[in-house]
Amino acid sequence: MGDFEAVLLGSETGAYAMARAFHSEYGIRSHVFGRLQLSVSKFSSIMETTFHSDLTEPEAFRTHMLQAGSDLRKRYPGSVLLLIPCGDDYSALLSRYRDELSQYFTFTSVNDQLHTALSYKSSFYDYCERYDLPHPKTLALSKQAFLEGRHRALPFAFPVALKPADSVEYLSIDFPGRKKAYTLGTQEELNEVVDSIYGAGYSSDIIIQDFIPGGDGNMRVLNAYVDQHHQVRMMFLGHVLLADPTPEAIGNYAAIIPDFNESLCLRIKHFLEDIRYEGVANFDLKFDPRDGEYKLFEINLRQGRTNFFVSLNGFNLARYFVDDLVYDKPFDGDTLIGKGSKMLLEVPPSVLKQYAEAGEAKERGLAMLRDKRYSWTLRYGKDMSFKRRLLLWRLGHLTSKNYARYED
Repeated sequence: MGDFEAVLLGSETGAYAMARAFHSEYGIRSHVFGRLQLSVSKFSSIMETTFHSDLTEPEAFRTHMLQAGSDLRKRYPGSVLLLIPCGDDYSALLSRYRDELSQYFTFTSVNDQLHTALSYKSSFYDYCERYDLPHPKTLALSKQAFLEGRHRALPFAFPVALKPADSVEYLSIDFPGRKKAYTLGTQEELNEVVDSIYGAGYSSDIIIQDFIPGGDGNMRVLNAYVDQHHQVRMMFLGHVLLADPTPEAIGNYAAIIPDFNESLCLRIKHFLEDIRYEGVANFDLKFDPRDGEYKLFEINLRQGRTNFFVSLNGFNLARYFVDDLVYDKPFDGDTLIGKGSKMLLEVPPSVLKQYAEAGEAKERGLAMLRDKRYSWTLRYGKDMSFKRRLLLWRLGHLTSKNYARYED
């Protein structure tokens, strides 16, 4: 038997990216547990999938994963079962049941209290205040405050950005026109959207923010690996060129090139180590041209869906998990702030050329395109059967149609 087995929670692009990282580095298939099969995992030879329709329900998650742990322990006696969440809901559930699951699995996870405080956007901004981390001017609106009309006297002008404070709860509701996040230009638009969200059964706060000027090209994404001893081993910053325009996935990054900002990384490193974080942290930021600051939107307490961007540039995330949790390799405390030269491109090149915001960053991306220094998470040369090639062609075609529909 091998030293370890990779067990991934989630069936979206982020899970495939981790499975690809494990396969490319160690030649192993990952055991993937999810709620339902999505196209990204179909016809894959690097994933052994198991689906439970109720996997994101707390008690069902506990039952299914304890059974999975027992079964895998019998199947791989003596191997470390390395468990990695690849979605917000799975990260939250792992924190909730980490004491029970630790009898079978090895993983990094903050406690349930800290997980809730960091993932709930309004309390995350409290941490930003405490650690002097720039963030947009924000109003956290409760349902009661909405009923009292407090959203009619904002401390900043329109346009505003709006999103749910509790992204996990928001996943459980639906209504016509539902989006992952909103940019709203008038009070009437704000009233309508907030009314729809609360009318659909959402109960937590809604975050309303001062809109930072600029489009996708002002966005940044930062990934950090923090080991079991709460030391930041690696940080890697990306400059977003393009994001998904579809309502249900708006803001998901579609093209990223490497960036570097040591002072920004060191500020966030201090924050992560001081709160005794562990695991992958994924930050969304936006450059504010009004004051030259990079402002934090949120922290995701797991690797993002575009985590292959980090592995693509030479910092394989699977290796960081294994070195830390399987072998507990010594670390001298000198954080690697990575530099890279390759672009993550999750759309056809023609989409990047047509829809990315003009400027120096786009020109760098186009140069990487010409030099063939780019890759798509799902296009893995060792996992390209005929059926999978056909599936990826269809996904690329659908992506092009979506940009034409929502951006033209």
